[in-house]
Amino acid sequence: MTYDEKLQNVSVLGAAGKMGSGILLLTAVEMTNLSFKPQNKGKTFVINAIDLSDEGLAGIMPYINGQVRKIAEKQTVWLRSVYEDRADLIENSEIIDQYIFDVMNVIRPTTAMEVAYRSGLIFEAVSENPDLKVKILSQIDKNNPNTPWYFTNTSSVPIKLIEEKANLKGRILGFHFYNPPAVQKLVELITTKNTDPIMVDFAYGYAKGIRKIIVPSNDIAGFIGNGHFIRDGLHGINEAKALTAKYTWPEAVYMINKVSQDYLVRPMGIFQLMDYVGVDVMKYILNVMDPYMPDEDLHSDILNRVIELGITGGQLSSGAQKDGFLKYERDQAIAAFDPDTKSYVNFTDFAEKCDDALGKMPDGFMSWKAVIRKKNKDEIFTAFFTNMKAMNSLGAKLGLKYGACSNAIGQKLVADGVAASSDDVNTVMLTGFFHAFGPVNKYFD
Repeated sequence: MTYDEKLQNVSVLGAAGKMGSGILLLTAVEMTNLSFKPQNKGKTFVINAIDLSDEGLAGIMPYINGQVRKIAEKQTVWLRSVYEDRADLIENSEIIDQYIFDVMNVIRPTTAMEVAYRSGLIFEAVSENPDLKVKILSQIDKNNPNTPWYFTNTSSVPIKLIEEKANLKGRILGFHFYNPPAVQKLVELITTKNTDPIMVDFAYGYAKGIRKIIVPSNDIAGFIGNGHFIRDGLHGINEAKALTAKYTWPEAVYMINKVSQDYLVRPMGIFQLMDYVGVDVMKYILNVMDPYMPDEDLHSDILNRVIELGITGGQLSSGAQKDGFLKYERDQAIAAFDPDTKSYVNFTDFAEKCDDALGKMPDGFMSWKAVIRKKNKDEIFTAFFTNMKAMNSLGAKLGLKYGACSNAIGQKLVADGVAASSDDVNTVMLTGFFHAFGPVNKYFD
């Protein structure tokens, strides 16, 4: 079966979710573009958008429409060539509307799982629950006569576990998109020793078609991205806990969030990142990874406690940030949660005190936004961290310790065989997490 034929009937499970809707968008656009090829004229391309939520399915259609319009507006010259035989399409606006119609026309929203029984390719983007994934994929596979391929978007569950429990015999691989899939360029590709090589070739062709960068990861729980993020997050929590010997928990959270953002030149601090991913999601990933890491203790009492108090983070359906470790106003952090009082404490109550305690920033500091597009980043960071090493301030000490820990995590991922090289670790963190420099570096030697 050719690449085009494999994409004629596709299903996306969990299509109304943030990840699923992005996968749906990218795949629907790729299928529509394939339908324009002369050899595909007259062939039907269908993508089933499957989700349990009718409301969610209704909501994704305007999202897809709006995103496709943005895509079409950037490629009107190509679209004119696609529709050159359509004398009725004259204005660019008419061509764009037609393309939107054609993309939307391949999508079939439904709550009925049974439609996946006809698909040859199935994307799974349900919650990070191994048992749920196995149950759904087993059900489909027992009722689908087409011997389908499964692309799971899991960010932590070992592919071998799903493959064996669902009896998929080499017809599943991990295709981990980063959030949001429509924007993020990175995909982690995870295979098992049984994965069909033809399926892997297809995965690379599909990634090229949707303009993604693939980094392969070995099938070890958490893979590269979450393997680093989870440990990096636990370090941040533990560093904040250590600071509570002298500061309140909200003050400690503020300080470590600032250190991990400003002193490591990241787009957001670690507590904000945990909120973005979802505090509850982080706990679920920890629960998935912990049994596979006998030499590590991958849990956090503080994380568990804030979740018990109803603090989950994540995003609203509008894309706005939910409150988590931090409270947000127009997506800007303005307060930190205090588990003892079960309330948020405004930064204005203690920011000046904490900033004074951390000390002045090292000479040569540039914000992530200012430095990210610089061509001489290595020169900038070498000078910046050299200056940091010459300081004796609390902020400098915490920043250097955090950077060294991040480096050690990256090196461990290579040593444990999760990543093939430090370059792969750095590519994941640079591309998937938008770090300004890779965690495996010489800055903290």
